[in-house]
Amino acid sequence: MNLPSFKHYSQIRQFLAQRLPDGLILLKGGNPIVRNGDVEYPFRQQSDFLYLSGFEEPGAWILIDPKRKKDVLFIPKADEHHLVWIGTLPTLEESRKRYGFSKVCYQDDLKSEIKKSFNGYRKIYAPKEAKDELKHLGRHSIFPEDLREALEELRAVKIPGEIELLKVSNRVSGDAHIEVMRQTRPGQYEYEAQAVFESECLKSGLSSLGYPSIVATGKNAAVLHYNKNSDKIKDGDLVLIDAGAEFRGYSADITRTFPANGRFTRQQRDIYSIVLEAQKKSISSARPGALSAELHVLSMRIIAEGLKSLGILKGEVDGLIENGAVRVFYPHGLTHMLGLDVHDVIGGKKRCVPNPTKVPVRFSAKLEAGFVITMEPGIYFIRFLLENPKIQEKMKAQINFKAVKNFLHFGGIRIEDDILIRSVGAALNLTHVPKEINDIERICAEGREFENRKKRF
Repeated sequence: MNLPSFKHYSQIRQFLAQRLPDGLILLKGGNPIVRNGDVEYPFRQQSDFLYLSGFEEPGAWILIDPKRKKDVLFIPKADEHHLVWIGTLPTLEESRKRYGFSKVCYQDDLKSEIKKSFNGYRKIYAPKEAKDELKHLGRHSIFPEDLREALEELRAVKIPGEIELLKVSNRVSGDAHIEVMRQTRPGQYEYEAQAVFESECLKSGLSSLGYPSIVATGKNAAVLHYNKNSDKIKDGDLVLIDAGAEFRGYSADITRTFPANGRFTRQQRDIYSIVLEAQKKSISSARPGALSAELHVLSMRIIAEGLKSLGILKGEVDGLIENGAVRVFYPHGLTHMLGLDVHDVIGGKKRCVPNPTKVPVRFSAKLEAGFVITMEPGIYFIRFLLENPKIQEKMKAQINFKAVKNFLHFGGIRIEDDILIRSVGAALNLTHVPKEINDIERICAEGREFENRKKRF
């Protein structure tokens, strides 16, 4: 794998220093968390720390001195126990060269370096957890909220180095999704499809996932964050897999829905085509200045029109959106920010804009060049909602509950890609997994043909 460099982390630290020039900046990295007994969860670095450094080991600190244009990384020293049980750590010089800090010290030197750098400042931008490390300075003021706001504003707009990392996680995750389509068969269990995805990511060197994999078949696909992944896959089922690996903390977030037996039924094609149209039109409308809330309403409109054409919804499209009938079938948002957190920071208070629509949304912002967002419309037939007497009474003029009975076994369909908003032209789709019906069926058929050839030989 051609790995991106670490050069952009230094640039990000400079951006933060420019935003907070009147104080010393201090950040604490993550520490291992005990799972049970003396077993720890796999370590994943705290996102802000990873954003500024790329350093993925626990027990580290960053000190940024804007006036002196100095940034220092403090790393733990490998003691005898660490060397015997865990292994070596990078040396000071190796860390300095790799991560681009002006200086790298051991963690033992943290307090003395803070004291030296604090001369000339009265402010410290640091999280509240850093209070103990700052007690020795005497009078000073800590501004954790200002640090949080500055980091959120910076993290919202991805610079080229970050985009390269997202491209890696998307490429590896995308290839794994394609392999799941090739290998999944009726009679297998959902966890077998999960195993294919995760093993393909591991083979490519990505050992961490951005979130727990969702592999939902049949009725389970109507559970939005289903994660048991334990049911048997039946002939005629759809398989919805929402899964993404992360690279240096930057996660892909991809969903595909495909037929377990390799061929969509007429009913499945009809619903899939509506979701695909909603996604494609939403992506083509995603440009700087577009409002995320209005894109969500656009996707709702297409889904309402599609379900109306199938006789599932009744009435004027605007009314179906405003009174909530569409949300019975499409209860989640179209999009969210993506980056070091799979539901990434929105970009600080300045970027939050009032929702101009009458539809509740989780994410209301004006899109900017450098945003990386998901596009994930879906249609679900959720028994809990569709068989709820209160909803049936409230929506009897808008939902054809008689027609809905033919879909109660259906589950759901979601299609999700990761999109980069560019300053000029259309958004760039970072996700390369095919999603047209004919392409999906072709990939499924390729897997079966390869399997048959193996059997013949």
